[in-house]
Amino acid sequence: MVMGAHRHFEPITKCSSEGRSNQTVAADLDGTLLVSRSAFPCFMLVALEAGSLLRALLLLASVPFVYFMYLSISESVAINTFIFITFAGLKIRDIELVSRSVLPKFYAEDVHPETWRVFNSFGKRYIITANPRIMVEHFAKTFLGADKVIGTELEVTKSGRATGFAKKPGVLVGEQKREAVLKEFGSNLPDLGLGDRETDHDFMAVCKEGYMVPKMKCEPLPRNKLLSPVIFHEGRLVQRPTPLVALLTFLWMPIGIILSILRVYTNIPLPERLAWYNYKLLGIKVIVKGTPPPAPKNGQSGVLFICNHRTVLDPVVTAVALGRKISCVTYSISKFTEIISPIKAVALSREREKDAAHIKQLLEEGDLVICPEGTTCREPFLLRFSALFAELTDRIVPVAINTKQSVFHGTTVRGHKLLDPYYVFMNPRPTYEITFLNQLPPELTVKGGKSAIEVANYIQRVLAGTLGFECTNLTRKDKYSILAGTDGRVPSKKEKEKEKA
Repeated sequence: MVMGAHRHFEPITKCSSEGRSNQTVAADLDGTLLVSRSAFPCFMLVALEAGSLLRALLLLASVPFVYFMYLSISESVAINTFIFITFAGLKIRDIELVSRSVLPKFYAEDVHPETWRVFNSFGKRYIITANPRIMVEHFAKTFLGADKVIGTELEVTKSGRATGFAKKPGVLVGEQKREAVLKEFGSNLPDLGLGDRETDHDFMAVCKEGYMVPKMKCEPLPRNKLLSPVIFHEGRLVQRPTPLVALLTFLWMPIGIILSILRVYTNIPLPERLAWYNYKLLGIKVIVKGTPPPAPKNGQSGVLFICNHRTVLDPVVTAVALGRKISCVTYSISKFTEIISPIKAVALSREREKDAAHIKQLLEEGDLVICPEGTTCREPFLLRFSALFAELTDRIVPVAINTKQSVFHGTTVRGHKLLDPYYVFMNPRPTYEITFLNQLPPELTVKGGKSAIEVANYIQRVLAGTLGFECTNLTRKDKYSILAGTDGRVPSKKEKEKEKA
């Protein structure tokens, strides 16, 4: 039975958003709430981030065959094929983490402005999608205010892994969408149904009103118009991995790996002044603004450079911009990274008195870089600054750092942190913009009567203003809680030994 197969629906531009606060809307996702009509990029992200590079390559290779099945057999068979390749054998926990930490950023960049105008005006919001519910639910509820997502359900083994098959009634397409709506709402059917293709007509026909989102190019909704901003996100890919972008990215990887190794290891033995020219030679762009302070004289303590944190290489690039050796402290660093670092890198213990003594010692030796956010943030936001540094010196110079990475992100929460610098340098032309601000005047330091928290908050505001970023009270703990479900604390050697025992 296909009640709505031949019914005509008006375009969404004719749909009024007035007086909808007590009504219910049911909307499709791909091509309706989202500008893109294809879910392939999100399947690719799950395959790569929750699975492996091999699984992602297999998914990409399947695209011509799946597209042929979509045109010649059915939409349902095509989606089932993507689901099997993407999910078979993956832990549900890993799929959930990717859906929470990776997908929202890409969904948020693709929201259809006209559909959002209508969808956002309703009091009750439902999304009816052929996509697996587990992929969509977190984004839909957090950023679109959806009350419920009705989507394809995955079969799961007793051990908590996806089988790669959909639970009955299968992929929600056409008649299955209609039946899902009838089952969910009974006789109290939605006031409005929104779709973008003929297979949506069945569920739209049982709604009191129905409107189509026409297939046409349009600019996605600005992300700041959504209910919540995307501050934290995970995943290595910068661009939305459409089949073409994914293909170009995978073709670039061997070249990028070779280039990255050259960029990392040829700079290690070089003095910072020579490294500057080597950066240019190898395609690393460093833009320096402002006037950095001169190197400390003999017997004089060093300057404390306070930077916002964008990538693991921030202190190294700051040293290159200065043209001299400096030290840095970090919350976590592997022994290998510490060995190959071109500057002195010291891990903090998270014991306040011990760390304070260590920082003072390093300042007596020379200049020091600290990133008081305690972790990186990819988006134009600054996390809360730890105030410890303000108690230790009054020679403080704020440094604003911004970066541009076009293919790969050089930060991770769930992945191998050891690879972070290599991913930064795998980009065709990684760019750093380093802005040295004026040293804090004495009256704005702790010695001048300000509290350490006031100094930290002031520097956060100054850096945010310079970069055009927004200040937040979020911390490293918040980031790791959102992206990985942990507190972000790096266990000590004793704690690791206890866990093993």
